[in-house]
Amino acid sequence: MKNSFGKLLVGASMAIGLGAVAVTPAQAGTLTGATIGGTAASDYFVYGVSGNNTVKINNPTAQDLQNALTGNATSPTGNIELRKSTEQGTFTATDFTKNTTLSGQIGGKDITLSSLTYADWFSTGSGNSTAYGANNLATTWFNTFLTQANKANYVGTVLGNLAYKAFFDIKGFQRSSDPNISYVNQDDTTGLIKIGLAGHYNLKAAYSATGSPFATFASLLPAGFQASEVVKYTYNGVTDYLYSFTATNSGLVSNDGTNSHNGNYEVTINGVPPAKTPEPSVMLGVLGVAGIVAAQRHLKKVSA
Repeated sequence: MKNSFGKLLVGASMAIGLGAVAVTPAQAGTLTGATIGGTAASDYFVYGVSGNNTVKINNPTAQDLQNALTGNATSPTGNIELRKSTEQGTFTATDFTKNTTLSGQIGGKDITLSSLTYADWFSTGSGNSTAYGANNLATTWFNTFLTQANKANYVGTVLGNLAYKAFFDIKGFQRSSDPNISYVNQDDTTGLIKIGLAGHYNLKAAYSATGSPFATFASLLPAGFQASEVVKYTYNGVTDYLYSFTATNSGLVSNDGTNSHNGNYEVTINGVPPAKTPEPSVMLGVLGVAGIVAAQRHLKKVSA
């Protein structure tokens, strides 16, 4: 009888202990300690949410920065526009040498997201070149842009060169350099970092708007064409660029007349999983296992 009761006790203890370990869910971390910097540290906007609209926040606080970044692809809570003056006609070549950054920590590691500069687009490794076909981000990105716009036959041709020159002349690269960061999240198990870029769900429609400098260029694009702005990142010793040509509907729209922020473009970084600390449930599981060992020893003494 004692042995039967002992086995029942041990079995129950194991179920409790293992159950406590198994129910610990995967968590998702968000960017913390958000700060704005760069060589143009004051050139940014912070947008919050009011109903179904994004609304610019005047004189934003550190908490406003954090609040704008707490959402995800299905429920963004605003965004932070870096180097917001790139879309203004007064933006000069000198201005294009400066950047605005968003920095913080994700999973215990530093990350910096930045607007782009002239050197980011046109550096060839041995200097700068604005020529179509140069070995730089501008040519790489623009060829991808053409391909996504069903104009792959333009790539590397005279037509591609004409399209590139038209885009360059209307300051298309400058206007693609001011990313709107809507969230920075990390999967604590895989380490995957997801970054939301708010933009136009239908870029062709935005390009075609009355008064848009892109109106003529928009004729090259297919209906419903989508493209994000470009963001530069530095994380875990790596610096690179991210952009996307696929958007989901954010459920929001800006209230400034531009009808932007209704598209969410998600880009990713293969991040480092954060160091894990034992959950309380895991500790209970460990204690449960220790209890099993103690119970077994006690039962052996009783049976002897």
